[in-house]
Amino acid sequence: MAEHDRLGGWFRGSKADKADKADKADKTNTTQDKVQEAVPKTPGAEQDHYERSLGGDKLPSGDKVNERVPRSSGAEQDRYDRWFGGDKLDNIEKRLPKTSGAEQDRYEHWFGGDKLPSRADIERRLPHTSGAEQDRYAHWFSGEKDLPADELNKSLPQGSTAEQDRPGSHFKPGPANAIKPGSTASTLGLLRHAVLPSFGFHSGLSVIAYGVGRYTNRVDAKDFLWPSGQVANAWWSAIGAPVVYDGLSISEAWTALTYDHKLLLAAVSAWGIRLFYRVASHSLRRGKDDPRYETNARKQPDFWNKAFFTMFLPEALMQSLVSLPFTLPFRAPAAAAFGSPFPEASTISHSIAVFLFTTGYALGVIADYQLEAHNRKESKELNRDGVWSIVRHPNYLGDALCHLSFPFLVYSAGQLHPLTIVGPIANYIFLRFIGGDKKNEEIQEKRYSKENPAKYQELQQYKQAKNSFWPGPGEVANKWLWAIAAVGASGAILERSVLTYLGP
Repeated sequence: MAEHDRLGGWFRGSKADKADKADKADKTNTTQDKVQEAVPKTPGAEQDHYERSLGGDKLPSGDKVNERVPRSSGAEQDRYDRWFGGDKLDNIEKRLPKTSGAEQDRYEHWFGGDKLPSRADIERRLPHTSGAEQDRYAHWFSGEKDLPADELNKSLPQGSTAEQDRPGSHFKPGPANAIKPGSTASTLGLLRHAVLPSFGFHSGLSVIAYGVGRYTNRVDAKDFLWPSGQVANAWWSAIGAPVVYDGLSISEAWTALTYDHKLLLAAVSAWGIRLFYRVASHSLRRGKDDPRYETNARKQPDFWNKAFFTMFLPEALMQSLVSLPFTLPFRAPAAAAFGSPFPEASTISHSIAVFLFTTGYALGVIADYQLEAHNRKESKELNRDGVWSIVRHPNYLGDALCHLSFPFLVYSAGQLHPLTIVGPIANYIFLRFIGGDKKNEEIQEKRYSKENPAKYQELQQYKQAKNSFWPGPGEVANKWLWAIAAVGASGAILERSVLTYLGP
């Protein structure tokens, strides 16, 4: 032990000891503080040891450095965007495109595309039906709204979609297709879409005929319309309307028709051409108006003011009814098919139609020929030979048989709507009671009684011996009856043979 420690008490006593302890404690604390200050606050890396030598102790603090750390990627467009003012963009997301990068989207605002209707507006304008022509152009023929789905479903065929099960599938359906078959609405709809348009068609032609007749002072101008107007209506319904309203070419409209409908058009045309030739040739030969129209009413001063409503327009209505068998299947094909009680095609009906038409057409042609040959002889007797020995008016009977064949031909196409039966009935009424044999014989009796009493007496005997329109039971032995029937049967057999040879 050191002497100053062992003898210190001799000079300072206990007080000295306490002072020494206090001095030792202060020295210890001072030493610890200095040591703490000398301990490095950084790791022992060289860049930290010597940073003061290079001024590193003057670098910014960690907080300040953190403020300068970039918040974007290290890409050049982010690192240098402030050089071009990019740091002044306030909200770039608002300027980002919301559409695709396609040119029509990028430049649409140049042309006002940003003002186009919204998606909801466009969807409301999009069609909600199929793209078929009958759906796209139905509104051309009817202002009615589409039927609800449940009502429309009732009108759809329940069979297969094969052509033999789809009568009228080759036609372009019109507004009448939406009419429910077999109901009052169906009848009214067909009247609207088939009968009334036909009446308008014939009325327009009657206006023209009335103008010609009034100018020439000849009522027989309307007789030219009886065959020509009906033929024109048939071709307009089958070909003209699809070309004008549906945008088809004539060849496309013709190709769309079935064989039965092409045959129907050909038959109507043949009937019309024969009758038109007969009317025109008689009119030119006479050189004046038909004696049937030389009545007391003709002498009235206001005759022509009333003639259109009393003579021309009623015949236009009659023509509209007579032409139903060859206009209804074209103007309202689906409605005619749905309304048919016999929707299946019938080969027998087809053959009957060909037989009736060939028989009637041959009867009319032969009757006209025999009558013309008799008139050239300038005979004072009535013509009672040939087909004129069957009935008194074989030409009218032939005309009736031709019109009776049309519903059978429509039946073979599966479109025998009950309204088509009205055609031959109306034609028969007209021939028998309005402008046919009855009126013709009244004029003959009146003229013969004044000009040729002997011929008048012969006419009375002829009326007692032969029927006016339909052959009597006694005509079974008439060879001309069987000859005409043989022509009709030959026509049916020939047509069937040609179809069999040519194949389907």
